[in-house]
Amino acid sequence: MSNTTLSVMPFGGLRENGKNMYAVTVDEDIFILDAGLKYPESDLLGVDVVIPDFQYLVEHQDKVAGIFLTHGHADAIGALPYLLSEMSVPVFGSEITIELAKLAIEAEPLTKDFNDYHIVRGDQEVEFGDVTVSFFETTHTIPESLGIVIGTPEGQIVYTGDFKFDTTASPYYRTDLLRLAEIGRKGVKALLIDAAGTANSGQSAHESEIATYIYDGMHHHKGRIIVAAVASNIQRIQQVIDASYKVGRKIVLSGNDLEKVVRTALRLKKLSLPVPENELFVSLKNMAKLTPEETVILETGKMGEPIRHLQRMAHGDDRSIQIQKGDLVFITTTPSTAMEGIVARTRDSLFRAGADVKQISTDLKSSGHASKNDFQFMLNLLKPENVIPVQGEYRVLNAAAHAAKEVGYTEAHTFILKNGDNLQLTAEPVLTGSIQVGSTMIDGSGVGDIGSIVLNDRRILSEDGVLIAVVTIDRKKKKVVAAPKIDSRGFVYVKTSRDLMHEAGELVQNTVADGIKNTKEFDWGNLKNSVRDVLGKYLYEQTRRKPVILPVIMEANQNGRRRKKPKSAHADNQPNQGNAPTPAVNVNQPAQTGDGEAKKKRRPRRRKPKNPATVAPVATQEN
Repeated sequence: MSNTTLSVMPFGGLRENGKNMYAVTVDEDIFILDAGLKYPESDLLGVDVVIPDFQYLVEHQDKVAGIFLTHGHADAIGALPYLLSEMSVPVFGSEITIELAKLAIEAEPLTKDFNDYHIVRGDQEVEFGDVTVSFFETTHTIPESLGIVIGTPEGQIVYTGDFKFDTTASPYYRTDLLRLAEIGRKGVKALLIDAAGTANSGQSAHESEIATYIYDGMHHHKGRIIVAAVASNIQRIQQVIDASYKVGRKIVLSGNDLEKVVRTALRLKKLSLPVPENELFVSLKNMAKLTPEETVILETGKMGEPIRHLQRMAHGDDRSIQIQKGDLVFITTTPSTAMEGIVARTRDSLFRAGADVKQISTDLKSSGHASKNDFQFMLNLLKPENVIPVQGEYRVLNAAAHAAKEVGYTEAHTFILKNGDNLQLTAEPVLTGSIQVGSTMIDGSGVGDIGSIVLNDRRILSEDGVLIAVVTIDRKKKKVVAAPKIDSRGFVYVKTSRDLMHEAGELVQNTVADGIKNTKEFDWGNLKNSVRDVLGKYLYEQTRRKPVILPVIMEANQNGRRRKKPKSAHADNQPNQGNAPTPAVNVNQPAQTGDGEAKKKRRPRRRKPKNPATVAPVATQEN
């Protein structure tokens, strides 16, 4: 009887859309399946992308055997640069998956020298002692997608990655059904299965239908055509290339990420061109030479996500492309539930700008993920002992669990996990606890420095704006020496709210004056908090708004003692003027004459400056 211990722990991809990452532990070895990111939802203000919190894996990196990738989309490879900056382990994937991963990894300074890549095919095996990792070909919207099989003495653990079944799939996209049947015959201990499409009823459209739909849309339009696509959706890009050629149009690539992906796919011959490249593609700078009737703009945005870039184009904020009346915008991406509101607002902006809009996901049921029927067909092929739906919000995982129940699986062998759960695959699988696994937010070059407090401040700023109160005090004399200056951004229009600002200024002055009466207990933090409390209460009573309040309290006469003057032959008999420190003299400013009159300004000469001690410490006057 084998004593091998098996467990599955998800780090992302459960009860959310994207950032797929799962760890399978066999005895002491950890096998990481995918390392993806997700694009931020609307409440993550200013955040670029979100990646898994993989601190646990970093702490146990000596046990990590490798990272195994199913395909080259951002939800499977986007977190690799950040993970590999923390640990150095081998990375396995198909040829195009590895090449796309390299584009992301080499763009990061901390990982640009990483080179431990291993290209695998669907018929290959990689041995790690008693564990064998093998693969199988699946159908997705990117070529050479693979499922992963971890063979152990206790049985096989299978991860499908993103998949669907499509009988019209072209080479590089076909599912190896014979291999799946073979895996099923050997016995599957647990199956981590793509559940993203199971909440929707009906079968997804075949890719051949989508290709025809794109061609028909282009064929009947006379103006410019702008196609919004995810940069790594190579199948969709191929369909756009084919349709553009058939209707006699040229293609302009907009976006560095998109251009890199297209160049990589062409080099690996995973994209095919009907004519030489220079006869089909036109650079962005030469786009003006094309007439609208012969123009197709293929656009994507930062990190390959097209929708927000499309928004900028609709609002006229993009410096190269603006939406014009008569344009046709093709949205070829299928948005997640979290992105549907953003896509709807983007469509509205496009219509306002004068464009016509077509969206594949509204006219056809298009998806790169398994439908409910595909999900159940995969279960019947592999016949796993235990089913673990992955990829999707809770409602999606719940729908997948019901689909599994319809083909004979009980609740005891169907698991709706959450990120951080540790599922031990014993004879009767059991949850043995969980670890805290959150999300790490990336904003610019900052990794993980954006938390709930920062996001809450950004939310308040976006909703109610900010009010800044600047006041100057003399702590020694216990008084306010300059009337408070109140400024506002995104809160109220100052010119029409003078009374409000005046009352706010008086409140600040009175609060600060009361706070500095007793200097023995003076505390800057308490003083600022008092201003925030009083001002916040008043502003809410008057406006029913809660802006971010920033008190700025400056101190005059803050030195409070004489500063030693430079020693010189002339300085011994000169008294310091009051308590004010002697200012340093700028040699580019006019010096004062003995009777206090300033000399006339003139261009400074290149000469040795006078000794500062010989110059009277009075302010420079302007003529």
